[in-house]
Amino acid sequence: MAIPTTRTKETGRISIDETLCTGCGLCAEVCKDFGIIIKDGKACISENSIFGCIGCGHCMAICPQDAISVSGRCISREDLFNLPHEKNPVQYSELMGMFNKRRSIREFKDIPVEKELLEKILTAAQTAPVGLPPSDVHVLVLDSKEKVRTFAEDFCRFLERMKWFVSDWFLTLMRPFWGKSNDEMFRGFIRPCLNLFTESMKKGVNLVNYDAPVAIYFYGSPYGDPADPIIAATYAMLAAESLGLGTCMLGAIHPFIQYGKASKKFREKYNIRHKSREGLFLIIGYPKVEYKKGIRRNFAAIDW
Repeated sequence: MAIPTTRTKETGRISIDETLCTGCGLCAEVCKDFGIIIKDGKACISENSIFGCIGCGHCMAICPQDAISVSGRCISREDLFNLPHEKNPVQYSELMGMFNKRRSIREFKDIPVEKELLEKILTAAQTAPVGLPPSDVHVLVLDSKEKVRTFAEDFCRFLERMKWFVSDWFLTLMRPFWGKSNDEMFRGFIRPCLNLFTESMKKGVNLVNYDAPVAIYFYGSPYGDPADPIIAATYAMLAAESLGLGTCMLGAIHPFIQYGKASKKFREKYNIRHKSREGLFLIIGYPKVEYKKGIRRNFAAIDW
C-alpha cells in the first residue's frame, strides 16, 4: 500500500531502460526503500520494497546514463533539470553574513512587494525538503496590505468568540489533562496574546500581522510531516531576505484556527484547505528600519 497524502495515494512507477543501464549501482545505493537491486549486471525492480516507490526521484536524478524514469506521485521525467557545476555556489561566510544580519521586522514601508519577487520566494520555498514526497505543504498568499489587514480584523472577531478558551475556569479544568507546561504557556503567553490582539484592534492597531504588505501562511495536512510547512516557511524567509526584503515569522495565529466549528468556518472563508499540526505565517515587506548591530543567539544545549 502506498503512503497516502492529500495529493495522491498511489505508488510511484519506476521504469528502467536496460539498453542504457551499465549496472553502476548508484540507483540501488540511493534508494532507501530498497526498491531497486542490481541483478545480472543490470538495475531492476526489487520485490522487497518497504513502502512502494514514494516518488523521491533519487534514482532518476543519480543515474549517469539517464536510464531511469519515475512517474506517478506528482513526479515525472519532465521534472528533471541539470544542476550547476559549482559544488559550493554560496560561500559559508556569505551565508552567515545574511543569517547574522537578519532580524524579525515588523515595521514596513508602505510599498507593495512586486509579484515577481513573491514568485521567486515561492519558487525557492518549493525546493524545501519534505518528510515524504510529494509535498503536502499548502500556501495561502495575502499579497496586499488591504488583504493582510482584513484577515487580521476577521481573526480578531473570531478570537472574541474564543475567549472562554483562556478563561480561568477552563484552564483550571484542563490542567490535569495537558500538564504544567501547557498551563503555563496558556496563562503566560496565549491568553495575553489573545487579549493583546483583540484590544489593540479595537483601537485600530493591528498587532496580529502588523499591516505588512504581504503575509504568507504555510500549513500542512493530517497526512503530512508536521515539520514540512515550517521548513518551507524558513526557505521562503531566507529567499525574501536575499532579495532585500524584511521578514518575520508569526506562530500565534495557526494554533487558534485548528479546532472546532468556528475554526473550520474561518478556514473555509480563506480557503485554508486543512487543519494541520504545525503552520506558520511569514510577513514580508520593505523594512522601514535598519539594524546596525546583530545579537548573538544560542541553543538551549549542545551535547556532544
